[in-house]
Amino acid sequence: MSDHLPREVVTDILSRLPAKSLLRFRSTSKSWKSLIDSQHFNSVHLSRSLSLTSNTTLILRLDSDLYQTNFPTLDPPLFLNHPLMCYSNNITLLGSCNGLLCISNVADDIAFWNPSLRQHRILPSLPLPRRRLHPDTTLFAARVYGFGFDHTSPDYKLVRISYFVDLQDRSFDSQVKLYTLRANAWKTLPSMPYALCCARTMGVFVGNSLHWVVTRKLEPDQPDLIVAFDLTHEIFTELPLPDTGGVGGGFEIDVALLGDSLCMTVNFHNSKMDVWVMREYNRGDSWCKLFTLEESRELRSFKCLRPLGYSSDGNKVLLEHDRKRLCWYDLGKKEVTLVRIQGLPNLNEAMICLGTLVTPYFLPRQICRKSPTLGCQRRRDDFLSQGFKLTL
Repeated sequence: MSDHLPREVVTDILSRLPAKSLLRFRSTSKSWKSLIDSQHFNSVHLSRSLSLTSNTTLILRLDSDLYQTNFPTLDPPLFLNHPLMCYSNNITLLGSCNGLLCISNVADDIAFWNPSLRQHRILPSLPLPRRRLHPDTTLFAARVYGFGFDHTSPDYKLVRISYFVDLQDRSFDSQVKLYTLRANAWKTLPSMPYALCCARTMGVFVGNSLHWVVTRKLEPDQPDLIVAFDLTHEIFTELPLPDTGGVGGGFEIDVALLGDSLCMTVNFHNSKMDVWVMREYNRGDSWCKLFTLEESRELRSFKCLRPLGYSSDGNKVLLEHDRKRLCWYDLGKKEVTLVRIQGLPNLNEAMICLGTLVTPYFLPRQICRKSPTLGCQRRRDDFLSQGFKLTL
């Protein structure tokens, strides 16, 4: 029947389906396989997935195990066989973009991985930096990452910021590394002239930029800032902030992604938390306070509270609380309801991920087979993807 339909109509119909269904339909006919494997269809499906909620999943981490559930329905989760070896029983979610997850382990192995396609790429290793700020003191404070897609290149990029601090004279320094998927290589960038405020928060990708919360000086009552790293120009700039109503250092801020907008949480020392969204990127007058959370039986602390996404009707916001549990906040009723994931009573973190056909590499398959070096890398990746995990 589909043979009698124009290719454009078939493309429009199939592009609305989840990635897992499309992978099954590849075996239906040669024409469908050719269509689904084409770069044009890949782009159309990605564009459609960005505008639909039906192709959205929630990745859940518990120690070294990853699970996937449909979002926002939060069905019983499925176990994901991720491609990294596990040391010290831990895996870190570094970011998610266009269906690709960026994950790492404690050995600093990093992979770009599409859980829908079960395809991944292991990134080249990068030595851990050491920096001496004071003749008698060396302190490595933190390391954060940010993962996003540069629409100009176009290219997937990963930023690593190694942050150093000397507590004796409150001096700090940083080392910035940038990985690009097309070059499959790291390069060094100028240091970031800011001090990180929240070393546990990975870069939030919005508007072709990655975002962190920083401060200019390591001194009491220094205001928090949101800094953006532009993936095209590879520079840091400050974003305008709303008038939060706080006085001096009476609050702490953090950043998140909510829908397709940059989100900022303002924690007034656990008395309450305001949640803001930037309706139009990089416009200070577009900040809008979405809701305020007050202390309740379900939420006794706002220290680690992060918005994740909207419900299907847009009336609720899913929150990750204290890196242990999930809860819905009803925007109309202003009520918090705990979420229980069947078969997964606890978790360490959660992350929204699209279901797409985006591959973690740019080279066509036939070129990969012709390159002996890349072939060895692919065979090593395939071996790791079988699920061989070593837990120490």
